[in-house]
Amino acid sequence: MTPYVIGIDVGTGSTRAGLFDGRGALLATAKRPIAMHREGGVIAEQGSADIWRAVCEATRAAVREAGIDPVAVVGIGFDATCSLVVLDADGQGLPVGDPVHPDRDVIVWMDHRARTQAERINRMGHPVLRYVGGRISPEMQTPKLLWLRENRPDVFARAAQFFDLTDFLTWKSTGSLDRSACTVTCKWTYVRSEGGWSESYFRTIGLGDLADEGFHRIGTRIVEPGTALGDGLTADAAEALGLRPGTAVAAGLIDAHAGGLATVGAEGGAGDPTACLGYVFGTSSCTMTSTRDPVFVPGVWGPYESAMVPGFWLSEGGQSAAGAAIDQLLLLHPAGRALAAEADAAGQGAAHLLADRALAEVPFPSEAVRLADGVHVVPEFLGNRAPFGDPGARAVVMGLGMASDAASLLALYVAGLCGLGYGLRQIVETQERHGAPVRRISVSGGAGAHPLTRQILADATGLSVEMVDCAEPVLLGSAMLGAVAAGLHADLAAAMPAMARVGLHCEPDPGARALHEARYRAFLALQGTARAIREDCAAAERS
Repeated sequence: MTPYVIGIDVGTGSTRAGLFDGRGALLATAKRPIAMHREGGVIAEQGSADIWRAVCEATRAAVREAGIDPVAVVGIGFDATCSLVVLDADGQGLPVGDPVHPDRDVIVWMDHRARTQAERINRMGHPVLRYVGGRISPEMQTPKLLWLRENRPDVFARAAQFFDLTDFLTWKSTGSLDRSACTVTCKWTYVRSEGGWSESYFRTIGLGDLADEGFHRIGTRIVEPGTALGDGLTADAAEALGLRPGTAVAAGLIDAHAGGLATVGAEGGAGDPTACLGYVFGTSSCTMTSTRDPVFVPGVWGPYESAMVPGFWLSEGGQSAAGAAIDQLLLLHPAGRALAAEADAAGQGAAHLLADRALAEVPFPSEAVRLADGVHVVPEFLGNRAPFGDPGARAVVMGLGMASDAASLLALYVAGLCGLGYGLRQIVETQERHGAPVRRISVSGGAGAHPLTRQILADATGLSVEMVDCAEPVLLGSAMLGAVAAGLHADLAAAMPAMARVGLHCEPDPGARALHEARYRAFLALQGTARAIREDCAAAERS
């Protein structure tokens, strides 16, 4: 019987499951939505029970679509957003916000309620912060834990386990409390090379009770991604997922890191993970840069030891809003509502529809930058993740006139894509100055799948852009974990080239260089001016 593995990806708005063979061929996928509660542009909450329901439904649907015997599934890998799950001693969720909604037990990664706590932690300047680029983000878990302790002390006290979402899913599947080295290193300040959890850090920031307890609520056994957990699927989990009890379950990854795993070491690529930056382009974006030795880059998270590619250090940057920034731009334009209705009727995303229109307007993709027609965008609607680590940054749009037609909407869209490309270039250049250069960019995520997007990223950064031949690289990365846990491949280093292959290459167009250089200078000027204005006004308010 041919063995198969399943990769399960829990994103911001949906869960997806993909069924693969041991060579990385995708047989079937399925998707189920996840509910989200948003409030005030800051609060974002979900429910772990709803997420688990979506996981089970998507998994059953993918197996059914593939038409295989579920017994043939030998391994499962999970990836998820770096959201915080809070459970009591009975494994039931606790309300992370309004107590009348105990079903909302997840603080979503993009939730910025802990911004004050993050700023306070950063002012303390603990040495652990060296491993998050010098500044911790409110998207990370210790500021969120501190917010709970200060604002929901009863919930904090009753909580028996605080999980990263990936680790919640592996616990739900196997009963194992093991945490992935990826999650705790990248989002929880675990530094293996310096002894793991830092008692002094937790005591300094006001979470000393976690240290007093021996850190049992956030993880005492930390394992490498791909490690087989417990005895595999429990009977209850197997029934819910429609699979065989005992099926191997791997320690997981954060979603962006799964996309990076499936791309930077692919067959036919650079042949060296340090030469290829993984760019995961979805609701937000993440840049994943591997180095053989630790490289400290101000404003870029990490370096993280073996958090993605075993034996390599990872530097993680990105943009807090990427696909979401484009969506926001379209909502702001008078023609955006009509476009959304048209896209919905056509069964397409609005951004995809605009990308097709842009390509139809120009003789070749690199010429699309001219459609921006004097419009410039710094798309920092949700702050600057890197290289400034500034959650207070906000978007800048320059060059709009009175036009409200489809052409002006297209100009705004192209300018937004260019802005994302220039933000990516800024991260690449910052990392290079500190000793982490790259030669290629490997793109994964739905927002980067369109040929227009790939060409603009190549032209904006001046680097070659490639994609693997799998339509679902994030799912493939998770499937690699399951394949290693099941013994189909010896380790992740062997699984990467065995299950992933580069399928598309896109080179920067020299003819577009001058215009992109000018627009990049404009991007930097607008970004710097916005920061100076914000600092000047803040100083005036304090006086």
